[in-house]
Amino acid sequence: MTRLFDVLVSGVLLLLLSPFLFYRVVAGQISTHQVFIRMPQLGYRQRPFNRLSFAGAASGKNLAVLINVLAGDLAWAGVRALSPAEAEQLGAKASDHFNFRPGVLSAYSLKRQVGLAYDDEFATDHAFFTHLSIKSYIGLCLRGLIAWVLEGDADRPTPPLLHFWGVDILNTTMIEALDWLEACLDKPHTSLLAFVNPACLNIAYTHEDYRQVLQNAECVLPDGIGIKIACRLLGQHLRENVNGTDMFPRLCERAAKAGYSLFLLGGLPGIAEQAATAMQQRFPGLKIAGVQDGFFSDAQEPQVLAAINASGAAVLLVGFGVPKQELWLARYREQLRVPVCMGVGGLFDYYSGRIPRAPVWMREIGIEWTWRLLQEPGRMWRRYLIGNPLFLYRVWRQRQQG
Repeated sequence: MTRLFDVLVSGVLLLLLSPFLFYRVVAGQISTHQVFIRMPQLGYRQRPFNRLSFAGAASGKNLAVLINVLAGDLAWAGVRALSPAEAEQLGAKASDHFNFRPGVLSAYSLKRQVGLAYDDEFATDHAFFTHLSIKSYIGLCLRGLIAWVLEGDADRPTPPLLHFWGVDILNTTMIEALDWLEACLDKPHTSLLAFVNPACLNIAYTHEDYRQVLQNAECVLPDGIGIKIACRLLGQHLRENVNGTDMFPRLCERAAKAGYSLFLLGGLPGIAEQAATAMQQRFPGLKIAGVQDGFFSDAQEPQVLAAINASGAAVLLVGFGVPKQELWLARYREQLRVPVCMGVGGLFDYYSGRIPRAPVWMREIGIEWTWRLLQEPGRMWRRYLIGNPLFLYRVWRQRQQG
């Protein structure tokens, strides 16, 4: 069924695009005296083939891959095709890879396109294609098309910092962010880590105190598809969507292996405790230094601060919501004896099971916000239906002003 889908789609596209493809053949022949550039690659069961692209500098050079799909060298969706040199370098790991048909799009490349490729490429692809169905195959192809429209030209500049009205966001990867966090554990002072999405930046636009906290934080990380779209408006490339919700289990895994502990502060009574229990079941050996809900009075704050400091926690996660959590951390930063502090919003709700997170396919096409809107329309409609367009308008104005 998947092969029939490949033949039908590639055949239809070749017919529809035939006038442009004819022009591309002529343009390549005139400018370079050849029609195709051939890249040797290995396909299913290590069968060699040449991946085609049109010669010359004119647009549409990658459309030649339609011929590879029609010929059966490539599927629309499959693992990444390897060059002979790369296959030799990977050794036994590559032999398992060749049990799957290579494709124009892979599960990993889709995640990479939308900034969610946090895990190993081969493990990600093998997990997806081992249990492949025609439904999941077509779904991956459609998600890939949407991601391509959102991403556009991936060759845009990738600056180390992204600038939004005075807030500098580190343009990094999930692994690099976790490495940075662990490096801060040995520093003598408290490091503040913050995550920002379009809603946060909208608040920072008018809330001077919150904006000042973000400017003084050691690290601010990009959260959400809105930041990616904003980068595209500014002609820049976002490396990864380094959000706190996806970082949390990876942080717990590292903490369990390295032996440092976490303190969870915030949420409704019992929620932080449930999230801690779920993570300890998932990562045996994880040390939770303490938990505390977010419903305590001003008079109880000294007691809460004392409990945090006495716990010996290496990382403090505060879930009060934006900007309350960042302002609280800034206010008590000098009193806290924790190497790394971060605001995590409603993260504990997800990992306690109180609020289900959007399915992966929704995250891969950048519409996780619609899931949140459907769950809590009364609370979220203003943030998304008004806030998102307002954020993009402000980004557009920033671009116009240089």
